[in-house]
Amino acid sequence: MDSINHLVYKYLKELGATDTLAINLNAFVLVLALLLLVFIVDFIIKRLLITTFSQFAKRTKTNFDDLLITNRVPTNVAHIVPLLIALEFIPLVFVDFPAFENFFERGLKVFAIVLALWIVRSVLHTLKDYFKTLPNLRDKPIDSYIQVFMIFIWVIGLFSAIAIITRIPFLNFVTGLGAASAVIILIFKDTILGFVASIQVSINDMVRIGDWVTFEKYGADGDVIEINLATVKVQNFDKTITTIPTYALISDSFKNWRGMTNSDGRRIKRALFIKQECIKYLTQDDVNQLAKIQLITSYLETRQSDIKKYNTENNVDKGLLLNGRNLTNIGVFRKYIDVYLKNHSAINKDMMIMARQLAPTSQGIPMEIYAFSSDKRWENYEYIMSDIFDHLLAALPYFGLEVFELPSGTSFKQTPTRRD
Repeated sequence: MDSINHLVYKYLKELGATDTLAINLNAFVLVLALLLLVFIVDFIIKRLLITTFSQFAKRTKTNFDDLLITNRVPTNVAHIVPLLIALEFIPLVFVDFPAFENFFERGLKVFAIVLALWIVRSVLHTLKDYFKTLPNLRDKPIDSYIQVFMIFIWVIGLFSAIAIITRIPFLNFVTGLGAASAVIILIFKDTILGFVASIQVSINDMVRIGDWVTFEKYGADGDVIEINLATVKVQNFDKTITTIPTYALISDSFKNWRGMTNSDGRRIKRALFIKQECIKYLTQDDVNQLAKIQLITSYLETRQSDIKKYNTENNVDKGLLLNGRNLTNIGVFRKYIDVYLKNHSAINKDMMIMARQLAPTSQGIPMEIYAFSSDKRWENYEYIMSDIFDHLLAALPYFGLEVFELPSGTSFKQTPTRRD
C-alpha cells in the first residue's frame, strides 16, 4: 500500500500538481480505491456465503439453516471481512491526515459494534422462529426472552459506541452512569416492570400462547397470540386485538380458561327463576298425573310409598294437606332435572351433576343447573346448554310451575269493558 501511495503521489507531481494538491488528490484516489475494494469484496463474500448456505440448507432436514437465511444472518456476517479490510487500510490511506484517520477509524469501530448487533439480532430472531416450531416451546413466551437479551445487548453496544466516540474507557463510562441510575430507571420503568413480569409469568406458568383469557379491565376476551417484554396481545372472539401491559398480568386479576380446556368437561351453571306463588303440595291426583312422566315414575312410586307408610305409622290427619310428609311440585321438578341431566348424552357423568334450589329472591326462586358438558367447543357447548333449557322451560307447565318474568307494557293494558 505504501508503494501504491508513493506511485500515485509521484504521478500527480509529474502532472504539475503542487505538494498540497498532490497529497489531497492522492488521499482522494486512495479513498476511492479502498471503497471500490470494500464493495467488491463485500459483494463477492456475500454472494459466496448466501450460495453456500442455500446449497447446505437444501441438503439438511432441519429448517434452522433456512431460518438463518430468512433472517439475513449470512448477509450480515459477509460484512465482517470488508470491515476488517477497511480498518487495516485506513491508516495507510490517511497517513498524511491524522485527524481524518482518527475520525474514520472511530467511525468504523462504531459501525463494527452496529454490525455485531445486527448479527446477534439476526441470530436471536432465527432462534425465536425456530423455537416456535418446536411443539414443547410453541406456547412459551419466547418473544419476551429474546427481547430481554436484545435490550442488554443494545445497552452494551450503545455504551461501547459512546465510549469509543468520547474516548472514555468502557468501565469508566459505565461507572459514571451510576449517578444517573435514578433517571435511567425512570425512563425504562415500563421495560423493567415488563421484564420482571415476563419472568414471573414464565416461572409460574400463568399464561401461554393459545390460552383463552378474560381480562375485564382491558376488555379482553379471547386467545393469547403473542407474549413479549412489554405487552400481551389477545385476539378477541370478534377478531379485534387487545393489547395488555405484561406487568398487568401480575398486578391485576384475570381469568385463564386453560383449566377448563384441559379438563374433561365445560361447566353449565344457569338458573331458572320460578314464581313462588305457583309452588304447592301435590295431591294424590297430581302425583298420579306426574307418574306418567317416565323419567320419574319409579321415583314417585317409591317416594309416595314411603310417605304413605310414614303418615300411617304416625296417624297423620291428611284432612289437611299440610300435615305429615308431602311431595311438592318444585321438589319433584328438581328431581326430574337431576334424572334428566344424568340421562342426557352430552353431559359428562363422571363430573358433578346437580340441580339445586338457591335462596329466594325478588325475582322468584332460582333453580340452578350445575353440570359439565362433554363437548367443550364453544358452539357445541352453547347448543347443549340451550337444548337442556329449552326442554326444561317446556316441561315446567307439567309440574304446575311458571317462570318469573317482569311484566311488559302490554301486561298493564286492561281489556275495554263493553257498554250496552
